[in-house]
Amino acid sequence: MPRARSLRLAAIGTAAGVVSGLFGVGGGAVIVPLLILWLGYGEREATGTSLAAIVPTAAVGMAAQAVYGNVRVVPGLLIGVPALGGVVLGTYLQQRVRGRTVSLLFAGVLVLVAAELLVR
Repeated sequence: MPRARSLRLAAIGTAAGVVSGLFGVGGGAVIVPLLILWLGYGEREATGTSLAAIVPTAAVGMAAQAVYGNVRVVPGLLIGVPALGGVVLGTYLQQRVRGRTVSLLFAGVLVLVAAELLVR
């Protein structure tokens, strides 16, 4: 793998880790767009790669937050277990729509979340 590409992947990972630790968003909001924009990944490959990266990021983030007493395990499981079914459904749906549609939907979700946070 070329050095410049490896450095971009490392930069994406670092940014995702900072955003994940600071905001708890899992990094996908950083990883997916940057894989698409900086490295030319397709929407599906960016999503799948992001999910692979989020597993270790989330585990370390949870452990670090636990040190500060910020982890509530039962609510986390009540969110996480149903999310397993949701991710299977989401992946199924993603494979049936155009990549551009996936990007537009993702952008729309980010805009709505940003608007909600600004209004608060």
